[in-house]
Amino acid sequence: MGGVIGLDVGGANTKAVWRNGGERRAVSRPFEVWRDREALAAVLREVVAGVAPEPVEAVALTTTAELSDAFRTKREGVGFVLDAAEAALGGPPLFAFTTAGEVVPFAEVRARAPEVAAANWLASALAVAAVHPDALMIDVGSTTADVVPIAAGRVAATGRTDLDRLLAGELVYTGALRTNLAAIAPRVPVRDSSCPVASELFAISADVQLILGHLAPGAYTCATPDGRPATVEFARERVARLVCADAEQMAAEEIDAIAAFLHAEQVRQVEAAVRRVSGRFEVAPPVVPLGAGAFLAREAAEQLGRAVAELPW
Repeated sequence: MGGVIGLDVGGANTKAVWRNGGERRAVSRPFEVWRDREALAAVLREVVAGVAPEPVEAVALTTTAELSDAFRTKREGVGFVLDAAEAALGGPPLFAFTTAGEVVPFAEVRARAPEVAAANWLASALAVAAVHPDALMIDVGSTTADVVPIAAGRVAATGRTDLDRLLAGELVYTGALRTNLAAIAPRVPVRDSSCPVASELFAISADVQLILGHLAPGAYTCATPDGRPATVEFARERVARLVCADAEQMAAEEIDAIAAFLHAEQVRQVEAAVRRVSGRFEVAPPVVPLGAGAFLAREAAEQLGRAVAELPW
C-alpha cells in the first residue's frame, strides 16, 4: 500500500489519516484513555488497521492524551503513549511531531517529552497555512477550541504549551461534545428569571447541540453523562437536571431555551478568543473552521463579520 499515516492520540478520541499522493483516508475512534489506559496499544493497532490495512512507509504521531489524570505528569503520559505506539505498530519507522514543528524519530524524542505534549494544533495549523497563507484557524473539537493565527504562510501563535496557549487566548476549553454545561455559564434563563446551575456533570455540550439539531445522534460519539441514549428526549432530561429539575417539571420549550442560551454562550466564548487573538494583527484574514464543532467556528465568524475560507478536503 505504501504512503504514510498521521496518528493523533487524544485523551478522548484517537484519529488516524492515511495519505499516499492525492489519496487520503481517515478514521476516528472514541477512546477515553483514563478509563482503561492499558487498552491503548490495542486501540492504536485497530485504528491504524482501519485506515491502512497494509504496511505503510512511516507513522508520525501527535498526542494530547498525556494531560489525562491517568498520568501524574505529562512526561509520564508522553512516554506511555510512545510505548503503546511502539507495541502496537512495530514495523514502520515511527516519528513524533513537536511543538517546534519538527518530526523527530522515537529514539530521539523520549528525551524531549515536553515538546511532544499537545502539538496537534500546530500540525493542523501548518496544513491550513499550506492552503491559506493568511488565515485564522478555528478548530473546535469535542473538548477544546484552537484559535491560531497564520500570517504570510507562517503559524503566528504566541503560545506553544497548553498553559501558554490558555494565557494567550489561543486555547479555549469549550467543545462541541464533552464540555460540562456547568462550565459554560453559571446561570441560565428559566421562566423570566436567571437561574443558577448545579455544579454537577448532569449534561454536556453534545446534549445542547443534539437538542438544537447541530449534531445528529450518530455524531454524539462520547458517553452520555447518565448512560442513557443519545436522543433528543434523553438530552432534554439531562439539560433539565442542570437546574435541578426534570422533564416533568419543565416544558420542552423551556429546556430548549436553556440549550439555545448555552449554545450562544459557547459561540460568545469563541468570539472573545477571536477578538483577542486578532487584536495582535492589523488585518482580519478569513476564518478557516475545522473540527467536529466547525459550526461553532462558522457562527462566531458570522457574528464578527469575518469571511470564511474552507479547506479543499
